[in-house]
Amino acid sequence: MDLADPFVPQNPPLFKAARLVLLFLLFPGFLMAQEDLKVIQNHWVNFKDGPNALYKHLSGQAFGYLEQREQALSQIQTAAQWRERQAWTKEKLMELVGPFPEKTPLNPQVTRRVEKERFGMEHVVFESQPGFYVTGTLFLPKSIRGRAPAVIFCSGHALEAYRSVTYQHMILNLVAKGFIVFAFDPVGQGERLEYFDPITNEPTIGGPTKQHSYPGAQAFIAGTSQATYMIWDGIRAVDYLLTRKEVDPDRIGITGRSGGGTQSAYIAAFDERIYASAPENYITTFKRLWLTHGPQDAEQNFYRGIQQGLDQPDLLMVRAPKPNLMVTTTRDIFNIEGAREAATQIRSVYESFGVPDHFEIVEDDAGHASTRQNREAMYAFFQRHLRLPGDSSDEAVDTLSKADLQVTETGQVLTSFPGKRVFDLNQRELASLPDLPDNLVATAKELSGYQAPEGLAESMMVGRFKRDGYSIEQHLMKGEGDYWIPYLLMKPDIPTERAVLYLDPSGKATDSQINGDMEALVRGGAMVLAPDLLTIGEMGPGGFTGDSNFEGHSFNLWFGSILIGRSITGIHAGDANRLVQVLKQREQVADISGLAKGAMSAVLLHAAAFNPSISKIALVDPLISFQELVKDPQYDPAMIAYTVPYAGKSYDLPQLLNYLQDRSPLILVAGGADSGTLLRESLPSDRGGAIRRVSVKSALDRQELLSKWITP
Repeated sequence: MDLADPFVPQNPPLFKAARLVLLFLLFPGFLMAQEDLKVIQNHWVNFKDGPNALYKHLSGQAFGYLEQREQALSQIQTAAQWRERQAWTKEKLMELVGPFPEKTPLNPQVTRRVEKERFGMEHVVFESQPGFYVTGTLFLPKSIRGRAPAVIFCSGHALEAYRSVTYQHMILNLVAKGFIVFAFDPVGQGERLEYFDPITNEPTIGGPTKQHSYPGAQAFIAGTSQATYMIWDGIRAVDYLLTRKEVDPDRIGITGRSGGGTQSAYIAAFDERIYASAPENYITTFKRLWLTHGPQDAEQNFYRGIQQGLDQPDLLMVRAPKPNLMVTTTRDIFNIEGAREAATQIRSVYESFGVPDHFEIVEDDAGHASTRQNREAMYAFFQRHLRLPGDSSDEAVDTLSKADLQVTETGQVLTSFPGKRVFDLNQRELASLPDLPDNLVATAKELSGYQAPEGLAESMMVGRFKRDGYSIEQHLMKGEGDYWIPYLLMKPDIPTERAVLYLDPSGKATDSQINGDMEALVRGGAMVLAPDLLTIGEMGPGGFTGDSNFEGHSFNLWFGSILIGRSITGIHAGDANRLVQVLKQREQVADISGLAKGAMSAVLLHAAAFNPSISKIALVDPLISFQELVKDPQYDPAMIAYTVPYAGKSYDLPQLLNYLQDRSPLILVAGGADSGTLLRESLPSDRGGAIRRVSVKSALDRQELLSKWITP
């Protein structure tokens, strides 16, 4: 073709340059697409497992505490020493789980009776605490004469609780062998759902683990635990059994599998009236649990339990010489190697006491399941130790209908007996806090598990990009443990001695674009350091999700930190202050400010309270208060990782903000009808106008304010 095609550029290089200029003018974010601001590259194998760093860091600390416990046990040689260890364990258990409420009237009601050929059922509702109703069914064999042995049955994580076919089979076999059985609903299961549709009785938040963990997280913040409430329900179930003339008080047993194994182990450890205990599919060791499935839902974790020297075998060891049976399977989620190790520890106590036959372990080749062999071992165990001899064979039974087993009129206790939820119990635990509690900083350090930096952390630069008026450097810094924190460092072309530590729960890349909030600070004359702290951005979320995962927010990691006396916020605050040291010593910055968005405000408030080098703070749409989360029946699960367990009794974010009034706090919130109300109710009093609260309507308004905030 002689004539040039008008749609084909005749000078391609010039055309490409013109197109880039045009794209930059029309779409300033376009050049961002050409920048790879990811710090850790895929082939850097020494840094690739950053998303799992928090889990590994927490588990490593847990292993250290567990090793100390093992060493302590290895020194015990005599029965007298074991009794001393048992006394210590009882005291420690009560310290970590108690105090329990006072015993108040049970006010039991038999809602109805159902008669079958071989047994009768009484459906019962009682109050374990005033207005806190427990539903259950008492199974009474028609063969009993005089007082008979009774077994409390604890349900695992089945939504229908003891009404599940698996659990019915075990209960009805015990009843067929002459045992009275009292099965009660754990809170959040059966007829005790707390988050459900009252029309359909269907759960609205998920299954049992979420029914436990959603209020259980609030309980930890308030300074108690889901375990405390559930153990107390079990203790009061024993109280109810002892009101029954049919029950022999000297022949009480307890069993349950999975979550019921947890409950039966806990309740028997705290209530000495239980003579024989047979937890199934639960007991292992924390070491093996951390190495495999990880920490479980809320009620399976005692506050600082591992840090204080406890492990799962202690729940059975503390009961010796009373009979215990461990029921296990080789492919269980609760690791069999740990179960065998636990059994070895437990057996040594019984041998020392001269009653080795009072402890048994049975195992079968199965997953997390009930097997015929294990059921028959459980029946035989109770027949022997509760003195009711007979055939221990597992029988075929006719399971009961839903109608047969319905306890309340509506099928849910909260709509039949309007009473309290765990949410309501948590409210009474909250303390009224002064503006500036005594020893605020020391208390916050201790409860958050903060570990101060020791010297300048090692860091390394791995790349740089140039932009108009500033550059972006990519770095890694050694964190508290065996992991490296990736961060971006934006440096103005004109040297500056001012810097901003920029913390964003959505990651360092979110505001790093051209015309973003970070650039506004840079153009205000400050260098900006933005990290991905653990579980965030390049450091998250990791392979561990746990059984209490709410839309990608795993509570189980937070529960794991609680077991060892740490908090994710405290670990973040430590790494934030390591980054402050990098700015001071490596970058030679004299004036360091801190800016945090959303829930990361909790991290900045702690870091600044512990570090006077942070001279000024700004909070954008901040997490206002730990107590506010406890008071909110529908709180945002994304906030939990940024809270401090047990802080609800001692201090809160408003107290830290009051403490930091000399750092000229600036609080920016998106304009809206509710934001001002929440701030007025939750933030501390503004003494002398030190705390500035500003409502902003747009990103441009926010950036203008940030630019002015950072400019002297």
